[in-house]
Amino acid sequence: MGADARRCVVVKGTDGGASRARILARVRRALADVPAHERPRDHPVARDYLRVHGRRSPAESAALLAAHLADYRARVHRCGADGLPRLLRDLLAERGARRVVVPAGPPEEWLAGAPVERVPDSPALTPYDLDAVDAVVTGCALAIAETGTLVLDGGPGQGRRRVTLVPDHHICVVRTADQIVDSVPQALERLDPLRPLTWVSGPSATSDIELDRVEGVHGPRLLDVVLVADAAG
Repeated sequence: MGADARRCVVVKGTDGGASRARILARVRRALADVPAHERPRDHPVARDYLRVHGRRSPAESAALLAAHLADYRARVHRCGADGLPRLLRDLLAERGARRVVVPAGPPEEWLAGAPVERVPDSPALTPYDLDAVDAVVTGCALAIAETGTLVLDGGPGQGRRRVTLVPDHHICVVRTADQIVDSVPQALERLDPLRPLTWVSGPSATSDIELDRVEGVHGPRLLDVVLVADAAG
């Protein structure tokens, strides 16, 4: 899921400009009875939709998040704060990772004892540099249970957007105590719209016209999400 909610309508057709003209003419006809002085704020849209679909305990929200992440082919792991360093070592060792991007901010003990070269996030890192590393380990701003989405905002432990889009393997740590919300409206209330928001729902994937799934086109082919039950903020 992309961070930008804007939409762009592209008109395609063999007649090019004629198709565009027809569509714009329809828009003008639909707006013909709207007074020129009228503005969208003159007719407020009711925002009475549900903010959340159902009531859940924190454990149920975490379970729903895990289920949706798994549907998107992310791998979900659970541990306590004490078990996090060992789990991260195992996940990196499983793929033979040797060089790992680590943004500034996460606790040093996250990768304590991991036999890897830590590559600090830096503006000097080019896409080619990032493509040469084996993995990136980050935290997140929050996670949304109803959509199975991780949101990163470039805050401590998350790094720049580039470091989570280029490496082939992304490990994201989520604190279940304070980083999981149920719905998108709840997430938007906690996020700063001025920050660079990246919305991640599973590994990068797309399909061609025959619906053959291809992974890794727009980001990591492998996403490991670690739900930490008792991590401090």
